[in-house]
Amino acid sequence: MSEQRVTINVHNGVADVRMNRPDKLNALDNAMFAGLAEAGERLAADNSVRAVVLSGEGRAFCAGLDMSSFQAMRDAGTRGEGPVRSLGQRDGGSIANVGQRAAYGWTELPVPVIAAVHGHALGGGLQVALGADIRIVAPDAKLSVLEIRWGLVPDMTGTEMLPKLVPLDVAKELTWTGRIISGEEALRLGLATRVSDDPRADALELAATIARQNPHAIRAAKRLLNQSGTVPTAQQFLDESKEMGALIQSPNQVEAVTAYMEQREPAFADPE
Repeated sequence: MSEQRVTINVHNGVADVRMNRPDKLNALDNAMFAGLAEAGERLAADNSVRAVVLSGEGRAFCAGLDMSSFQAMRDAGTRGEGPVRSLGQRDGGSIANVGQRAAYGWTELPVPVIAAVHGHALGGGLQVALGADIRIVAPDAKLSVLEIRWGLVPDMTGTEMLPKLVPLDVAKELTWTGRIISGEEALRLGLATRVSDDPRADALELAATIARQNPHAIRAAKRLLNQSGTVPTAQQFLDESKEMGALIQSPNQVEAVTAYMEQREPAFADPE
């Protein structure tokens, strides 16, 4: 992982992913962007992973863009030089640029991703959390779509993800004001799935529960739920039927039923 900005530990199918720059509140620099993108790519290729917990070491989840990057922006001006240009590059056939993949990579991951948010989740840090499927947030956490403070717009897929969680008028108000909200308000608005005094512990517990389910069914459910609203209703219904047809009487589905009837923990095979 780039300069160990991001660490990964996998245990019993759960990947514990941590941004590891606590002295800078896990602020996003080029190495952190690369580390997050690389982590998503690595986990997507590991079929033994059944759920992911994403968190930050130290006192914060992620305080947003490293202030030194603003200096680079000022020095580069509008010429598209240096780090600003590199983060905007798109490699291969990806729809997301380098900076966007730090957030959107978690949405594209085939397994559930749970963000455990404490301390600050500001600007790009909030957008990284928005890429997760579930957000467990400390009640006193501080969250903000902070880009407007610097005369910018959310550009790490935030304009795509934010309106999926909150009403459009709320997304606009948060984006236009950059005001900081607590974890409690984030829950009321829909940015948080639930609040917890120990987000990481609760996220790991939830991930362990998910990891004990049929991994093929979990992946199929994420595919279906993620595409809902983006395809015609008839296509959604057809895809439901196709996923169900593939699952019924498959080895893992039979194991789920057998284990339940025998009152034991199931032993599922990893997807190939």
